[in-house]
Amino acid sequence: MSAIARIPTFAFAGIEALPVEVQVQIAPGLPAFLVVGLPDKAVGESRERVRAALTSIGLSLPPKRVLVNLAPADIAKEGSHFDLPIALGVLAAMEVLPRDEVSQFAAVGELALDGTLAPVAGVLPAAMAAAERDLGLVCPASQGPEAAWAGSVEVLAPADLPALINHFRGTQHLAPPEPPSLATDAARGPDLSDVRGQESAKRAIEVAAAGGLNLLMLGPPGAGKSMLAARLPGLLPDLTPAEALEVSLVHSVAGLLQDGRLLRRPPFREPHHSASVPALVGGGARGKPGEISLAHLGVLFLDEWPEFPKPALEALRQSMETGRATISRAAAHVTYPARFQCIAAMNPCRCGHLGNPARECARAPGCGQDYMAKLSGPLLDRMDMVIEVQPIPPAELTRAPPGERSAAVAARIAAAREVQRARGLRCNAEAGLHDLQPLTEPEALALLEVAGPRLGLSNRGHVRALRVARTIADLAGAARTTRAHMAEGLAFRHRVPGR
Repeated sequence: MSAIARIPTFAFAGIEALPVEVQVQIAPGLPAFLVVGLPDKAVGESRERVRAALTSIGLSLPPKRVLVNLAPADIAKEGSHFDLPIALGVLAAMEVLPRDEVSQFAAVGELALDGTLAPVAGVLPAAMAAAERDLGLVCPASQGPEAAWAGSVEVLAPADLPALINHFRGTQHLAPPEPPSLATDAARGPDLSDVRGQESAKRAIEVAAAGGLNLLMLGPPGAGKSMLAARLPGLLPDLTPAEALEVSLVHSVAGLLQDGRLLRRPPFREPHHSASVPALVGGGARGKPGEISLAHLGVLFLDEWPEFPKPALEALRQSMETGRATISRAAAHVTYPARFQCIAAMNPCRCGHLGNPARECARAPGCGQDYMAKLSGPLLDRMDMVIEVQPIPPAELTRAPPGERSAAVAARIAAAREVQRARGLRCNAEAGLHDLQPLTEPEALALLEVAGPRLGLSNRGHVRALRVARTIADLAGAARTTRAHMAEGLAFRHRVPGR
């Protein structure tokens, strides 16, 4: 009986890398090349890419029965990254490569017809999983720096199949790749000083950024809602090393890491309002992460909020509470992290000019009521802050001096975040009632008790109001939340018209 060559690789369930063993047997029989073990169409087509790649480097499959088994057989195998482990398994079974040495490396990579290696998604979680199992990793040359972030893993990053064969046969040496430097702070986006006037809205942006709080901005077209949201990412502090790795894992699975660099800045995602449920939450044929997961530990900006499909908006509700997105499929359940800060902007009505006598349409106020009805009460209840953004007069726009620069505001926000971390929180958006109430003065709690029913605050809204007030206190460097902090926080809880 012919010996079986075994090559480790991985399948992906969310950001988790599941171990898979590629088993290759070449046995007497009619010539055939079979791949079994629940492969999808991309994996099933690997046999043709492997055959062509071997032919291009002067090798050919023996006229025998080549059987490739992807074990365990009950896990669905998806993606083109199985090309390389299948090719290595075939070469080991043909005794072109030493079996014992090759079996010490997990492999991921897509093969071109000429034998070159193309990049694939998921190299970073694969490298981390290989390190946990005391395995090396073989990946495409362009993704070697990404795999090098795993630290203790031995990474081989060849440009093509001949280079890898020569390395294992001892005629060529592949130098280990080095992890690239982190991105610099240069790309922080537009500066807050560009926004003239709008002092209350800028203060709301600062508070939202300091606490990681959800913010809804209401106002007519051209009032500056999108301009303010675009400047929020530049106010956020850099990700910690652990956070950068966590965020980069999601982007690696989605195939979005550039040049193998870990993301240092919080992600900022702004999907178009035509986005579907799978695009926003995740899913599709392969259970890919959606926009809310790509915005993990960053900002999800939803412009023209009521224009999003209603099922997509309602699908946000659970993730906004739990910080994760669970995609249910027939074969499995996939979970991605999705702890994002939601910043939404909307007009007061479809025409955008409700409340402006000079431009109000003939359907007012029904125009606004129908438009607001697209947003459910439970969804609005998950917004920590709701503010009105009104256009400023042209005279103020031209004569107002430049506002405070983003760097100065970002320094205050970073200091407030450090205070929150000292309390064991990433930010105040994760604080519960047991975290907030002991830090709040009785006079502030009494004000919240009186104002809560008038603002229509639910129990969830009560906790969110405490989070806003606590964030204002952190920005002020106060040890306890006072009545003044609570009053300012409640002022950022504008009641949505028609609710």
